[in-house]
Amino acid sequence: MAEGTKSDPWQLTTPPGTSSYTMYREGDELVCQVGSTKLTYQARAIDDLAAWLREQGDWVPLGAADEQKPAADGTVEAWGRSETNPVGGWYGLRKGYRGRFGMYLPPLLEALGLAELTHDPRNNRVRAKG
Repeated sequence: MAEGTKSDPWQLTTPPGTSSYTMYREGDELVCQVGSTKLTYQARAIDDLAAWLREQGDWVPLGAADEQKPAADGTVEAWGRSETNPVGGWYGLRKGYRGRFGMYLPPLLEALGLAELTHDPRNNRVRAKG
């Protein structure tokens, strides 16, 4: 398993298995590199999302959406931008690129052993492990 640093990033794949990307922790940020696009999220999202999934107790749809598009209620994406989550809003840090939380964070939780994902062509879901 990679260390999750800039020199040894986590090598991840989107839930449908169609795209590869890397993530690493840099201070209080998670840096997600998808091709030439760089997204950043608050690093605490790992623990916060894992805790929220444990509270849900069952499968939760990912609902990945770009920042400019609305997120479906009850999805990981909606929680990642909700005023009721632990940070009171967006976990994404880079304006214009704050979305896709539901696409890129759950595979990291799966790699870290905190969650399990479905890997279907569409409409994937995640739940806490253990």
